[in-house]
Amino acid sequence: MDWSFKQINKLAHIIYEDEYIQHYHYPEMLTRYDSNFIEFKQMPTLKDFKRHEEALYKFHRKNNQLHLKFKFPSNEKISGDLIYYLKDKGYDIGFLELYVIEPSRFFVSKRQNIEVRFVTEAQLDEFLILQYNQDVKYGENFAHEKQQLQRRQFHEEGIHFVIAYYEGNPAGYVELVEKDQTVEIDNLFVLEAFRHKGIGGQIQKSVMEKFHNKTVILVADGEDTARQMYQKQGYQYQGYQYEVVKVKKE
Repeated sequence: MDWSFKQINKLAHIIYEDEYIQHYHYPEMLTRYDSNFIEFKQMPTLKDFKRHEEALYKFHRKNNQLHLKFKFPSNEKISGDLIYYLKDKGYDIGFLELYVIEPSRFFVSKRQNIEVRFVTEAQLDEFLILQYNQDVKYGENFAHEKQQLQRRQFHEEGIHFVIAYYEGNPAGYVELVEKDQTVEIDNLFVLEAFRHKGIGGQIQKSVMEKFHNKTVILVADGEDTARQMYQKQGYQYQGYQYEVVKVKKE
């Protein structure tokens, strides 16, 4: 099967689409950048980008949103006058990398001092506290909205939360999106005090064991060290996608 960013879950509604763009919007959580953006189907000219930039700015301003975010066609680099414009206007420019692995090819030994659980009602509050403590770095409003979102998601089919304990202490988590052929690993996180103890690997091992008949997919920040971990664990690189974001200060 050919894997692409189209297989990655988008928590958003397409409110407009034509042959050039898809406009994603998620009124349930306006502060989530990854749910409110425009994705280009083909690399825009500078003139076309400015036109869509102005349209998104007006739309977000109407909804009291402070950010602008754009995704570009996968496996195409931004270049020429467009990249100069983005830098000049203060956009943060980055890219994501897509990775896949078959569970049978994931080899990590079991560690007895690490316990991984799929979240039930009994662990939900613990899971949400871990999430809140990380999300509040992006603002209290964002953190509170994320809590409400995850309480809704907890009851949705195909959404799974996982929490890891190191010697009995909550130490990390991940969110999963299950589909017919795939399970997507999203937001894998280990608390700083518990890093370099193999917790991330044990979380993934539990995912591989539970969903042994599905392909595991994920995206990693193209400039983050986590991608190196995935490569060493046997994940196969499938491509990249550039994205840019700019946030207006309140």
